[in-house]
Amino acid sequence: MTEDFFKKDPLFLAPLAGFSDPPLRGVVKKFGCDATVSEMISANALVFEGEKTLKMLEKNAAETPFFVQIAGSDAEIIKKAVLLINKFDGIDGIDLNCGCPVPKVVKQGAGSALLLDLPRLSRLVETIKKYSNKKFTSAKVRLGFSAVDIENIARAVQSAGADFIAIHGRTRAGGYSAAVDYGAIARAGRVLQIPVIANGDINSANAPAVRDLSGADALMIGRAVIGRPWIFREIKTGEQASDALKKEVVLYHFAQMLSHYGVRGVAIFRKHLHEYSKGRENAASFREQINHVAAESETTRLIEEFFS
Repeated sequence: MTEDFFKKDPLFLAPLAGFSDPPLRGVVKKFGCDATVSEMISANALVFEGEKTLKMLEKNAAETPFFVQIAGSDAEIIKKAVLLINKFDGIDGIDLNCGCPVPKVVKQGAGSALLLDLPRLSRLVETIKKYSNKKFTSAKVRLGFSAVDIENIARAVQSAGADFIAIHGRTRAGGYSAAVDYGAIARAGRVLQIPVIANGDINSANAPAVRDLSGADALMIGRAVIGRPWIFREIKTGEQASDALKKEVVLYHFAQMLSHYGVRGVAIFRKHLHEYSKGRENAASFREQINHVAAESETTRLIEEFFS
C-alpha cells in the first residue's frame, strides 16, 4: 500500500461493532472492498490479553491491507497494546479511534472524548507511531465533540505523524442521525498533506457525489454494508447487484462464518440473514424459520430457496 493506493479512489470497510468480523471482511474483499479495519478493540482489554479480545486481531486470509483499530485514553496502555499487536503478522497498520460516541467509551476519556483534548489525542497517535512495527498509523475522527472543530483536529492528527485520517462527517453530538457535513471534510482536506478518507452515510447512490463534495482520497463505508456487502461492487461498477450475485454473496458469507466459528456460525449468522432478507417478499416467515434452525444443511437449503 503506497501513495498510489489512494490515487485509485479506494473503498474501505469501516469498523462495525458486532458485524465486521473476519467472515464479513472476507466477503467484502471478494466483492470489491479495497481495505478493511477490525472492529474497535479496547486497548485496556488487549493489555489483559483475554482470549476473546486477542481473537479480534485475527484476519481473513483475503485481507490486505488490513488495519486494527484500538481505543483508549492512556498513553502507557496504548503503548502496551501496540507492543502486543506488534507480535501479530499480517497487520498493515494501527488506527486510533477518536470518534466513538458511545457513553461508556466517552466516560473513559476515549473515542470522541479525545476531540475535547487535542494534546492528548496527538500524544496517543505519536505513541502508536513511535512503538508500532506496522507500516501505517492513522486515526478515525468526527468533526468535533459538540461543535465543528475539524481543521484543528485534522492538524493535530497530522502533526502527530499519522499517515492518513478517516473523518466521519458528524460531531459526537450529531450521533448517527444528524445530516453529514461533507463540506467540512473538504475543509479538513485543504489544511492537510496526508490522505483523507470520508465516512458517514455513504451508499451506492450517493458515493460519486460524496467524492465530489468531500474531495476525499477514499471513501469508508459503514452501516450501509450490513445486509448489502455487495455495495462495494455497486459503487465501482455503477450497476445494481443482480439477484444471482446477492445469493452468491449470502452463501459465501455463510461458508465464511462456518469456517471461522464452526457450528456456532449457524446461530451467529442469523442476524446477518435478518438484514439480507429485509425488503424481500416473505421475509418475515423466512426469518421465523431460520430462527429455529440449528443445522448447517437446513440453513443452506432455506437460503437457496429464499434467495432464488
